[in-house]
Amino acid sequence: GATGDHVYTFCYAAESEDFGAEDAAKLDMWVFDHVKSFFNSSRSNQTLFSALNEEKVVLFLHLLGIDTNGHAHRPNSREYQENIKQVDEGVKEIASLIDSFYGNDGKTAFILTSDHGMTDWGSHGAGHPSETLTPLIVWGAGVNYPQKVTTQFFEDNFLKEWKLENLKRLDVNQADIAPLMASLIGVPFPLNSVGTLPLEYLNTSALFKAESMFTNAVQVLEQFKVKMSQKKETTLSILFTPFKPLSASEQINYLKKIRLYIEQQKYDEAVSLCKTLINLALEGLSYYHTYDRLFLGLSIAVSFVGWTTYVILVIIKAHTNLTKTVPVNKKKSTVLFYGFASAGMIITFFLLIQTCPWTYYIYCLLPVPVWYAVVKEIPVIQDLATNVLSLHIGQSAGFLLVCILGIEILVFSFFYRSALTVGLLVFAGWPVITQLWIQAKTKALIWTLLCVLLAIFPLMPVVGREANIPLVIAAGLLTILISFFLLTSLCKSENKYRDNEDLKIYFYQMFSVALSTYVVGSTHNSLKIKQGLPVMNQIISWMTLVFSPVLLLLSPTFLFERLFSILLSLMSTYLLLSTGYEALFPLALFGLMFVWINMEQEALQHYGLSLKPKLAVFNFTCTMDITQFRQLHLDDVRRSFFFVFFIVTAFFGTGNIASINSFDPASVYCFLTVFSPFMMGGLLLLKVAIPFVLVSCAFEAVQVTTQLSSKSLFLIVLVISDIMALHFFFLVKDYGSWLDIGTSISHYVLVMSLTIFMMVMNGLAQLLTTRRLGLPRRNKHHSM
Repeated sequence: GATGDHVYTFCYAAESEDFGAEDAAKLDMWVFDHVKSFFNSSRSNQTLFSALNEEKVVLFLHLLGIDTNGHAHRPNSREYQENIKQVDEGVKEIASLIDSFYGNDGKTAFILTSDHGMTDWGSHGAGHPSETLTPLIVWGAGVNYPQKVTTQFFEDNFLKEWKLENLKRLDVNQADIAPLMASLIGVPFPLNSVGTLPLEYLNTSALFKAESMFTNAVQVLEQFKVKMSQKKETTLSILFTPFKPLSASEQINYLKKIRLYIEQQKYDEAVSLCKTLINLALEGLSYYHTYDRLFLGLSIAVSFVGWTTYVILVIIKAHTNLTKTVPVNKKKSTVLFYGFASAGMIITFFLLIQTCPWTYYIYCLLPVPVWYAVVKEIPVIQDLATNVLSLHIGQSAGFLLVCILGIEILVFSFFYRSALTVGLLVFAGWPVITQLWIQAKTKALIWTLLCVLLAIFPLMPVVGREANIPLVIAAGLLTILISFFLLTSLCKSENKYRDNEDLKIYFYQMFSVALSTYVVGSTHNSLKIKQGLPVMNQIISWMTLVFSPVLLLLSPTFLFERLFSILLSLMSTYLLLSTGYEALFPLALFGLMFVWINMEQEALQHYGLSLKPKLAVFNFTCTMDITQFRQLHLDDVRRSFFFVFFIVTAFFGTGNIASINSFDPASVYCFLTVFSPFMMGGLLLLKVAIPFVLVSCAFEAVQVTTQLSSKSLFLIVLVISDIMALHFFFLVKDYGSWLDIGTSISHYVLVMSLTIFMMVMNGLAQLLTTRRLGLPRRNKHHSM
């Protein structure tokens, strides 16, 4: 992407970055070999020779092999250690080659660093010191010599490990490397750099250091001034609050003082003042960057509260018997409309005279129509208040308290996965608390056992840290074993609507699961002995991914038969994407979902809401008449909460912490080993989505068998996710560690996406449960 004729690049093909390759160190060797041939060819190429002998030449070498080996084999592996030795030798050779090319003139500076570190399990993207601490080694022209020290304190043990306790360690921010490089080659600092020049690295005169630091201070101050003028232009002068520590007079004072110190040869004082000015300018930059945060945050919070209130009112008005229809007062409605329209116009005018960005109009105007819709329903609110007051206050308060506690556990689970374990253990006691176990002892016992079993998964380490292929194979064999039992019971059950031809589809699906189990074991063995990904395994993997949904859509649409088919279909793909204990997770989750559908039938009878339908002959394709839908009951809030809780468990159950650090590329090795971020990312997202599909299909079954419209339950889900989103909105950070910032944003985005995602999942669940592909069948003759 570089423009002009001053940047030249050489690169190997993207296919070369293969996690399954015999040795990724060849990528580093490729770089070293090309640098050697590049310098050798310059001796016979006068144009290139002249270009290389100009001033301010930068050679940038990117060594990717060591990164690939770290991901593929982990940093403590033999492959990684050998790669380090090769890189060390290569760096020594190239440094010697460059010095020799320039006749050892001592005018070359060398900087060796990296963009990130890596965890012991070969990943990065979170905030662990092993990921965020990177080496910086600088030597050559203009660089200081190592300084000997007797004692120095750092919290990590790197100095001891590297046997460098007697040499002074100088830590800097990654942003500081840009001004360091600029000063070493004598070019202006990058325009938008927020780095501070690390003077301790420079072996130059005190005057040069002071002048460089002064330039650095002016460069950062200019950014502050631009940001301030931009904010001033979009804010009314009477409302503008400047950053007081750096007023115009203060800026002039600082610059004058620094210049005077340099003239008086008080270089240390000048440098100290420059650092103070840089820190203040960076503080000011942050101040103006977040200038409108409170104002915009309040607008968004008001919209959230208004929207959630409106959805609750819609639920109460359209899906419950809590309120009666109130006639509309047209006069009051007109006054309300004009009142809110006037408020909208005032806000628009206020934003217009401030020349605010278009996004501000969305944030600030959104509360107007939302709250207009809420205020319009005041008669409903009054009627509801009367009804609630007539209820038992203790019961109402208890119900509210349980709702708040449930949502808080969901929020807490995003930070501590063990909160899901607590939630599942509470769920285990649900039949006992509600006396459900009296009418369904066996089902209640199985429910409790499966809740306890699923509660173990959030306590397990994050997936990807240690591959355990025997567990994946065990999960495959267990799936086949469970399938045999289910298939035997299906054959024995007397369902006059079933066609025995359909049973063949289950055998094909079981064969697919067996094939996936074999491919996983075979692929990882092949990679272990450095033979790469076998082509046949790759073909089978992609074919399984494509044809599994087709087999699923050929199966019968009776409730348990279709759900059984969904499990087999998804498991054959999920096994191919598994590397450890997570392969067992869908089995435990599906078992619980299966029992959940049965338990909801018992709950229906328990509360006397409707007759218990025969689940064995229940068909997803039987379209329910809209008149059969019943009104919402208080127990339906629990159903919706269970759904949201199971969706969150489906995500965090196997340790998909909201950070890229938890996703292991080894999960996709059955499909591809050559680095392809979009393809790998897509497959990893599919792996994450599979447990969601299981939960969504179970929820679809719960909706249709409990005679509830999906709209009414979905609205309750919407309220729960909106309350969670408001929590995370206030928890978003833009300071602290890499992990803190990334995780806080990920949490907010995840919950905000939850509603849209659930809509997609709901649509997909309807498709997977109701659609059936017809195959030409032989005609059967029935005797009368």
